[in-house]
Amino acid sequence: MDLRSILILIGLWLIVLAVAVRLFAYPRWRRKRLDASPFPAPWLSILRRNLPVYRAMWPDQQKQLRQLIVRFLDSKTFIGCAGQQITDDVRVTIAAHACLLLLNRPTNEYQELRSVLVYPSGFVVDRDEVDEAGVVSEDEHFLIGESWENGNVILAWDSVQHSVRNFSDGENVVLHEFAHQLDHESGITNGAPLLYQRGSYTRWAEVFSEEFERLRQDTDEERRTLIDEYGATNPAEFFAVVTETFYEQPHALAQQHAALFEQLKSYYRVDPREWQRDSNEQVH
Repeated sequence: MDLRSILILIGLWLIVLAVAVRLFAYPRWRRKRLDASPFPAPWLSILRRNLPVYRAMWPDQQKQLRQLIVRFLDSKTFIGCAGQQITDDVRVTIAAHACLLLLNRPTNEYQELRSVLVYPSGFVVDRDEVDEAGVVSEDEHFLIGESWENGNVILAWDSVQHSVRNFSDGENVVLHEFAHQLDHESGITNGAPLLYQRGSYTRWAEVFSEEFERLRQDTDEERRTLIDEYGATNPAEFFAVVTETFYEQPHALAQQHAALFEQLKSYYRVDPREWQRDSNEQVH
């Protein structure tokens, strides 16, 4: 082998080594560095103030959540739209609610998500609508949040603030949109996220199909329901809506929809009822 060939071979090996370091070694090193870094005191104040259940979490859950928030903020870009300013209050609040869904779970911290776009309030988007005759028309929709499959989540800040003020009404736009992100990890947003065991899908499908049809029937017959009627739109929206209910109204969901609650508890690997302990039992 001549010198030129040897140099080419060495160059190729260096390229392979550099790629391996970039893809594997560097991310692990950076994660260890992030996990070892102290959680900024101003962030902790925001977390305690804007995630109502944080104070009631067990210490190991609190520590894990703080690490997840740091990783999230390190890897996602926040973009203010229509004049919305991106402050630590905005970033930490949204990250805290989003990372709540990741506790105790094997996770890649929403690896496909790149950007979080934040509007001051609800925003209008144009949608193509197809009627029964196949005629396509453009219609405007007023939204407070949206999850895209191309790596973006859009949120209305005033709706996020509503979720902060009332963490017990079953309405949380951050939990809703990030549940869609988890749903899409399977490759399609259809109400069936990646489960831990292949055999789990049968029971998941049974319970969710039954509960979805139950909500559709109750909605059609205008009966009052614990689960928001928007969940009757389709299975993907049902999963996102019941995620909101699971975290914000866990006792009621467990009492009225026991099988559904158990499926969600198994998937999310937390029991939010523990975070609604009496105030004298809370940890800080």
